[in-house]
Amino acid sequence: MERYGEQPEPVVGRGELLARGREQLARGGSLLLPGPAGIGKSTVLRALAAEGADGGRRLVLRCSPTESESQLPFLSLIDLLGPVADEASGALPAAQRAVLDAALTGRRGPADHHDGLALRLAVLSVLRTLAGRAPVLLVADDLQWMDAPSRELLAFAARRAGGLPLRMIAAVRTGAPGTDRVDPDPPTDAGHHSPDHPRSRPLDRSFGRPLGHLAAETGGIDHFLRALPPPALVLPVPPLTYPQTAALLSARRHGRPADLPGSVVREIHRTSAGNPFYALELSRALAESGTLPRPCDPLPVPTGLRALVLDRLRAPAPGTRETLLLASAAARPTLALLRAAGRPDAEAELAEAAALGLVDGETEPVVRFTHPLVSATLYAAAGPRERRGAHAALAAASTDLIERARHLALAAPGRDERVARTLAGAAAVARERGAPAAAARLGLLAADRTPSEAAPAAHARRLVAAEDALVAGEPEVARSIAHEVLAESVRPADRVRAWIAVIDSAGQAMADVDDVFPQALADADGDPRLLAPLHYQLSWRALLVLGSLPRARAEAAEAARLAALAEDRRTELLALSFQALAETLMGHRDAEQTLARALAEPQDPHVARDHNGPGHTRFRCLLMSDRLDEARAVVGTLVRLAERSGAVESRILFLRGLAETELRAGRCAHALELAHRSLRLARDAGIGEGPALQLTALAEAAGGSVARALTLAQEAVDSAEEDGDLLYLARHLYALGHARLVCGDAEGAVTALRRVRELERGQGVMDPARGRWQGDLAEALVGTGQLAEAAQVIESTRASATRLGRGGVLAVLARAQALVTAAHGDPGKAAGALRAAGDRLGGLGYRVEEGRCALALARVELGRGEVAAARTALEAAARIFRRARAHPWLERTTAELAAVPAGSAPPAAGVTARPRLLDTLAETERRVATLVLEGATNREIAARLFISVKTVEATLTRVYRKLGIRSRVDIVRLATDGGT
Repeated sequence: MERYGEQPEPVVGRGELLARGREQLARGGSLLLPGPAGIGKSTVLRALAAEGADGGRRLVLRCSPTESESQLPFLSLIDLLGPVADEASGALPAAQRAVLDAALTGRRGPADHHDGLALRLAVLSVLRTLAGRAPVLLVADDLQWMDAPSRELLAFAARRAGGLPLRMIAAVRTGAPGTDRVDPDPPTDAGHHSPDHPRSRPLDRSFGRPLGHLAAETGGIDHFLRALPPPALVLPVPPLTYPQTAALLSARRHGRPADLPGSVVREIHRTSAGNPFYALELSRALAESGTLPRPCDPLPVPTGLRALVLDRLRAPAPGTRETLLLASAAARPTLALLRAAGRPDAEAELAEAAALGLVDGETEPVVRFTHPLVSATLYAAAGPRERRGAHAALAAASTDLIERARHLALAAPGRDERVARTLAGAAAVARERGAPAAAARLGLLAADRTPSEAAPAAHARRLVAAEDALVAGEPEVARSIAHEVLAESVRPADRVRAWIAVIDSAGQAMADVDDVFPQALADADGDPRLLAPLHYQLSWRALLVLGSLPRARAEAAEAARLAALAEDRRTELLALSFQALAETLMGHRDAEQTLARALAEPQDPHVARDHNGPGHTRFRCLLMSDRLDEARAVVGTLVRLAERSGAVESRILFLRGLAETELRAGRCAHALELAHRSLRLARDAGIGEGPALQLTALAEAAGGSVARALTLAQEAVDSAEEDGDLLYLARHLYALGHARLVCGDAEGAVTALRRVRELERGQGVMDPARGRWQGDLAEALVGTGQLAEAAQVIESTRASATRLGRGGVLAVLARAQALVTAAHGDPGKAAGALRAAGDRLGGLGYRVEEGRCALALARVELGRGEVAAARTALEAAARIFRRARAHPWLERTTAELAAVPAGSAPPAAGVTARPRLLDTLAETERRVATLVLEGATNREIAARLFISVKTVEATLTRVYRKLGIRSRVDIVRLATDGGT
């Protein structure tokens, strides 16, 4: 029955939009998708229409009008009803059938009011007939071009469609930067252009009109809503975010062998403003050019997109284009700057440009183009001489050192040491201002302008630019620059420094650059000054690639020794910091002494804000020592330092550390917000995404959605396994195991957390405060009935935690031990231990862990029939979780509280009171049978008693055998019959 045979292309970045659309359609409603040209309305519409077909069980009728057809009456009606009119119009009265046939065949239109009414009734009757046979979905793309008679007929039917299984999905173009004549959604085949594709059709004159312009001209969105059967939801299609743009370009690579570098993708996203069609066209132009732009070069703008802007420039008075070119070349074009650059009539010229939709009407304080594509096209379309003239004028007019240096370089593309020195100085200023990305670009320009005879200076400037790019979170830029130096320089110092930039650009995927180390060591040739930073990198390799803390510690100690010999304090501090962290994780006796050496004067300001510096190591040690307030103060200072310096990777890591501290302290909402901010930064920068996923998963499990936690944790595990990152694989598996435990999957938690145990054993991690997974593993093992292994985990961890003074770990272990005790049949002792553990955790500030103790206590009390005590414990847990905004835990607690009878009176006799004959059972058997009397399911019993469902089933089998009964019903019968 499906009339819409196209297979929709994969939809990137529209998951939430599609989900909301599905919900609306599932409720029986209609959907209107407004948005500017190229934003992806048709892509979303096609995806929803394909799903709406419901495997052929729903009739889908489609029309896609064009502007050239908008004046042809009834053409959209023909597209919609033509294929089905014959089979649906047979029962119509003769007059209605005649007028409908006339409209659908085009022989004549209705000539008077009577015929018009007959046609309306005919269309309504056909739709009712079709909907009586199967649900009907109308699909209308480019609704703004639907001819007026067809739209009026649909509106008439829509007002009278109440109760019918009739829905509609429509896309309508609203004005925006771009063209209003076409809707250039990316085609299914990226290399195919149909006659209706924007590159094949003339473009109109409406570029840059405000959002909603076209809809306003024709009566607004409400005008289009009238054509949709109610209830109708307006769901605007928004621009893509940077990660979504990156995913789109990765999915549509146009035959390129590798993904675009992150810096280029960011520029494409900025220039396209998240418009998927513009982004794909810019990407296509790069593919056709065969070369990638350097960081300081503009993107090539394809001819099809240039036309959107250049057509607008044929009408203005002389001079307006020159003013706009100056504005496109300036980083922050103001009216004052344009006047100073030789455009005295800039205000009037900008007013004319605003009337054409090229710039916003407001010119103060900064001239803003209606779309970044306008600026990019203006600049790309100018000739080299025009560009140089614009930059020369701006260099003379600029008062900012950084901007003046950039314009000076672009105005004089030749090699000139004076210009190179100016650029290098401007890069230093940008660096101090906390703008490392700008510093990298200025440094690269400085190297390009350095005379050929001063090659060592050019190499040094490139290396500084690579290091700035790393700080700015642009590893691909840094790696590219470093390889340029390696291709040209033979000086050992340059080569080792370049190799280190290549290694640093790999981030967590250090295994990808494992072959670099032998080459770098050969270039160092025994020089302590060059070997020290290489051994520091080898210490990270030992941890990330080899998974060996002892080896990592030894390499870090050697790096510190060599750096001290070479009087390289910066490398010495970094090496000592890493050595201290390794020793802490190993439980080594020298950890405190090494950290003191790392924190001793003199310090280096660059190391102070480095994510691998002693400040961060001190924070980790404070966190592991349960000193939450001090840890928060230290990491908060580090966040501010990273923000001021523009150090992207450091900012990501420090935000993650602050989120972890807040999570431990039970400030779940703030932790969740910080974790997501860190994840957004990591995704935007393309670095540190795996660790950010891990922490966000933990934050979601505590204060958000457990389903999201599971998804994020699995994504983190997959990322670490792909990168060969053994260090973070263990952490990510902990997040996965914890999320599984929170959602009640004890067996899945055991599987993940056992892998954590094996990985940390292999790495040599001895401090249980590093990951704090041991308590969760023990609890999950109790839940699956593996009490002996749980006890072994607790005992072995307790020995290390006691030796290292890890009070928080010991308190969590006490909770796990209480669960083991309860499972062995001593709930009274377990209850006392849980109260003590909760008090200890509360005293340390671990609110969520304190709440978990109260929740476990309630289950133990309930298991031994102490209903009032159980309710009191549940109410305490709910208060703690509510204050902490620990929503997943609060939901579980609230559900269990609702199942417990209110008041302290004993349960009603014969229903929930425990029969005396149950006293003949073993403790676990009695507890299971008692919960059966309370109406609990096997899964609920397993959750309350921290055992597996299989254990519940086996226990019930033993109960049946001992009591001489066959089912759960017989237990209740014995109770109600007075079997006491």
